[in-house]
Amino acid sequence: QVQLVESGGGLVQAGGSLRLSCAASGSIVSINAMGWYRQAPGKERELVARITSFGSTNYADSVKGRFAISRDNAKNAVDLQMNNLKPEDTAGYYCAADLDSNWYWGQGTQVTVSS
Repeated sequence: QVQLVESGGGLVQAGGSLRLSCAASGSIVSINAMGWYRQAPGKERELVARITSFGSTNYADSVKGRFAISRDNAKNAVDLQMNNLKPEDTAGYYCAADLDSNWYWGQGTQVTVSS
């Protein structure tokens, strides 16, 4: 069994920054991709950023240039640095990890950006 635990959400004013962290634990041999997704009320969950075990990244167009994903393979951890936050970034943010094509999810952490 694999558990993902996120931290770092909160309330911030527009233009501010937050850093989200996620650590995976449990029966882990290796993790392929890790990523961050978000879901706003009334909307579908969407990819924010993803990083492979080799460090290749991809981002949603809406966050390019503002967010940066990073990963520590030794710690099975992934971070998301979010800068220049906008009210439209308000959502629940979820960490995800791909282990042998099985995706595991964290419980989520709320990010609220006030205007």
